[in-house]
Amino acid sequence: MYALIVPASTPFVLLAAVMGLSWWEDRILPTPSAEPVNAPAEAPFAPAAPAQLAELPLVETALTREVAGRRTDGPA
Repeated sequence: MYALIVPASTPFVLLAAVMGLSWWEDRILPTPSAEPVNAPAEAPFAPAAPAQLAELPLVETALTREVAGRRTDGPA
């Protein structure tokens, strides 16, 4: 009997835990003040330069040569 109750109640226990943590976060944890005391001045946003991609080395193996030699226009 208990073997059926535990798996069936697991989602409800997890839901209760998440709801309890949400309540705890909203009611118990301190809220940050609207303006921090020693907040540094915000710097204007300047997007970084795009990353340069390194050139990939060419791969030459027997498998790629074999696949490249196959015909793709249908049966021979």
